[in-house]
Amino acid sequence: MNGLLIAGTTSDAGKSLVTAGVCRWLARQGVRVAPFKAQNMSNNSMVCADGAEIGRAQWLQARAAGVEPEAAMNPVLLKPGSDHRSHVIALGKPFGTLEAGEYATGRAGLARIAFDTFAELRTRFDVVVCEGAGSPAEINLRAGDYVNMGLARRFDLPVLVVGDIDRGGVLAAMYGTQALLDKEDQALIAGWIVNKFRGDVGLLRPGLDRIEELTGRPVLGVLPWLDGVWIDSEDALAAAGWTREQRGGTLKVAVVRFPRASNATDVDALAAEPGVTVQLTAEPDVVRTSDIVVLPGSRATVDDLGWLRSRGLAEALSRRVGEGRPVLGICGGYQMLAREIRDDVESGAGAVRGLGLLPTTVSFSPEKVLGRPVGAWRGHEVEAYEIHHGSAVAQGEAEPFLDGWRAGPVWGTTWHGTLDNDGFRRAWLAEAAAQAGVAWSPSPGAPGFAALRESMLDRLADAVEEHLDTRALMRLIESGVTRANGEPAHPDR
Repeated sequence: MNGLLIAGTTSDAGKSLVTAGVCRWLARQGVRVAPFKAQNMSNNSMVCADGAEIGRAQWLQARAAGVEPEAAMNPVLLKPGSDHRSHVIALGKPFGTLEAGEYATGRAGLARIAFDTFAELRTRFDVVVCEGAGSPAEINLRAGDYVNMGLARRFDLPVLVVGDIDRGGVLAAMYGTQALLDKEDQALIAGWIVNKFRGDVGLLRPGLDRIEELTGRPVLGVLPWLDGVWIDSEDALAAAGWTREQRGGTLKVAVVRFPRASNATDVDALAAEPGVTVQLTAEPDVVRTSDIVVLPGSRATVDDLGWLRSRGLAEALSRRVGEGRPVLGICGGYQMLAREIRDDVESGAGAVRGLGLLPTTVSFSPEKVLGRPVGAWRGHEVEAYEIHHGSAVAQGEAEPFLDGWRAGPVWGTTWHGTLDNDGFRRAWLAEAAAQAGVAWSPSPGAPGFAALRESMLDRLADAVEEHLDTRALMRLIESGVTRANGEPAHPDR
């Protein structure tokens, strides 16, 4: 046995956080560990060093484990392009589309890819820590499941279920999760983890004792609410609740909340910068009056451009640009700034009028560009990644900006991850703040974003070590789930 599945009672229960923490904790013990998520549904992704595209959370979990991120850690990535269709990335490369009606029944081929990839990955690592998706109790999808109990059953993996007590009803959610599973699936549920707890654990103890009695499974620990600790989001629910505002920040940044936002994690580094307040918004007044506006990436550029117009946001953007107030577009957001978008690929809309805030024309190509470019701006080195079908060409007065263009207060680039670079981020923020008429400058001695991320991963591992029964956790990893007589739960596997 060299694997473990961390599931959740709901989306955003903390599976990604716990997986990252366990990976870092195991790596500290000298264990060669890898993360794995058979299938993600997320528009937040990352490009690995070999050009493969995987879910952003698995990339960060690999960093927690101290290993190089690779396609095998997230063999299937579904990127929603609409409410009814997802674009499929398999083993890091485009693989076609999946219609909503095919979700429960049309995934047999993807399951084979995921299972084969997991089997190979576990031969190269001491332990593979798997993350589930949504909830294992989504019984309407159980027949085609290969990321929750389907994966656990196939490889006889012990399953720990994480519940978010902050949103309430955690004990009922745990009990209900087990009750909805069939006997074979129940046999692999090894225990419970309570996440995001604030207060005196003693007050919770009677409930924990009762859930152990009712389910016959132990509670392996209660993880506290870790203020200032967050993991690159993958769930739509987590993105919708995104807020890491700093009260009293002198520089106010508004990030437009597109319906199909992609890689909105680009702005996380802004939210961590001292003196900067970041607000996710769809309100025209906020867009018009904020010091800086960021248009993040989009998985449906033309559709989200139409949404901008319908909300009055396009007019608000034009007004602020006319006043000389800065706007930054990243990837899809950058494409929207163009005079014209020619898209026969993503939306099939053909020629579409853009916002006209940059003197550019965008053309979409069937071939997706995936890469890890490097560059410089104002003497600051920039490492980035790119994931796009659309490319822009300037057709008027514009200043080069990374791989894109700048015209007055409007800045645009296809590159993601640029703001993670400390020198570039602070220099650009200072210049944009000056355009907005705000006296902001970087705080001397403030930690860099990479150092902050490492600190958060270490705090997660510290919480795992302090608040979970790590001996029981290691026994599960080494021996799996056992019946009362000590035999494996599924001795035939």
